[in-house]
Amino acid sequence: MIHAQKAGLAIEAQPDTTTCGPTCLHAVYRHFGEEIGLGRIIDEIERLDHGGTLDVFLANHALARGYRATIHTWNLEVFDPTWFSRPDIDLANKLRRQAAFKRRERLSTATVGYLEFLAAGGQLKFGDLNRALLRRLLSSGQPVMTGLSATYLYQAAREWGPDDADDDIRGEPVGHFVVLSGYRRETREVIVADPASPNPRGSQNYAVHIDRVIAAILLGALTYDANLLVIRPCSS
Repeated sequence: MIHAQKAGLAIEAQPDTTTCGPTCLHAVYRHFGEEIGLGRIIDEIERLDHGGTLDVFLANHALARGYRATIHTWNLEVFDPTWFSRPDIDLANKLRRQAAFKRRERLSTATVGYLEFLAAGGQLKFGDLNRALLRRLLSSGQPVMTGLSATYLYQAAREWGPDDADDDIRGEPVGHFVVLSGYRRETREVIVADPASPNPRGSQNYAVHIDRVIAAILLGALTYDANLLVIRPCSS
């Protein structure tokens, strides 16, 4: 049986346009009974120079607090599919060699984060993103964080400029973190807890057809997202 949180997952409004990731992590911590201030999480998580963060920095924060963390990735900017073809492939070595050749700022930052993640015992997975995977991950009733394309999720205009104004001509696609908190089998909808407020969907908890969620996650590769982050207490 697939479970769904009927009332949605409790989630605060993100303080600004770049703190969606820490706000999602804060909601998941609270779900597991851990009370830690949102401001503290924001201060402790590494940020990118232009604002925002990466899934791996959220994962590293959780690992440091004693959680288990698994990242399902479809970010081909960072990971080559062949790296996951055999269990004996040294992912850390591949990441180091790639970073030495591709001297790109964001790739370098991500590489440092993933090396820390692997060294701390984090698990990386790569495979087909489909309905079965999402249903399986949500079947326990536990939340799953994801970095995806907000532009596709909301079916909204792309954004441009320092104020992230809607602009269908000059705009660029935008990434975002949300929490997937359940699944409604009868309507094939995923329950989403979204830190954006005010929210384009009218509420911070809403349901979206699973196919749109899958597409939004995959299109997150345009913004260095395209991932599912699963954290669980070590006791679970």
